[in-house]
Amino acid sequence: MRLSPDQPSTPQAREDFQANTRSVQTYNQELSTLSPVAIVEWALARFGRDCAIAFSGAEDVVLIDMAAQSGKEFSVFCLDTGRLHPETLEFVERVRSHYQVPIEVMSPERRALEEFVHQKGLFSFYEDGHNECCSLRKVEPLRRALSTRDAWITGQRRDQSPDTRGTLDTLELDAGFHGRGEALYKFNPLAKWTSDQVWHYIREHSVPCNPLHDHGFRSIGCAPCTRPVQPDQHEREGRWWWEASAKKECGLHITEQVDSN
Repeated sequence: MRLSPDQPSTPQAREDFQANTRSVQTYNQELSTLSPVAIVEWALARFGRDCAIAFSGAEDVVLIDMAAQSGKEFSVFCLDTGRLHPETLEFVERVRSHYQVPIEVMSPERRALEEFVHQKGLFSFYEDGHNECCSLRKVEPLRRALSTRDAWITGQRRDQSPDTRGTLDTLELDAGFHGRGEALYKFNPLAKWTSDQVWHYIREHSVPCNPLHDHGFRSIGCAPCTRPVQPDQHEREGRWWWEASAKKECGLHITEQVDSN
């Protein structure tokens, strides 16, 4: 069954897509020829609110804007790690108000985080890497957010990190997280876009953005792990700058199965 983007999301449309014998690779080839706007519409036409936009940065607000313009149902969540800049928290509220869309805020599991901080303090990542902290503050809340959904939309781009995202597909079966069904579909509508294209869209459509971008921050995460970059530096150089460039991922976008327990 082929469903045009202007048809409403229905349980039957979702089931027909999921049961279709065409492989995800074949769907990916079809989607890779479409514009990001059309890809967002394609995803929401099939999954509606069960396809959530993961919101944190500039790319994600572009996706929210595209979803809002489509007139289709969608949902949004963000991860409040407890270490975000005040400007980022205010930005979340500005996006909520601007688009009149509920934003589900996911926080770390309190007891596990308290035990971690008690044992290792608030800045252990400077000594032994960011993975353990990110696992508690980001990966576990993301796992909970995705567990009730069939699909999600991310703002990943290939040029964000050539070492880890250089071959990013438009549509993937998520290999690291589970949804409520047998498969969790992951859409990356901006995979082939550049940073310049993202910012052109933001300016052209008056999309809200984090004020930290005006102070040299290009890729924004937690406050202790993010710093401004120079004009000639890659945007990811401001993230976890004390670690090797090949390690600049926090575990939200992974390619191998993780334990769901």
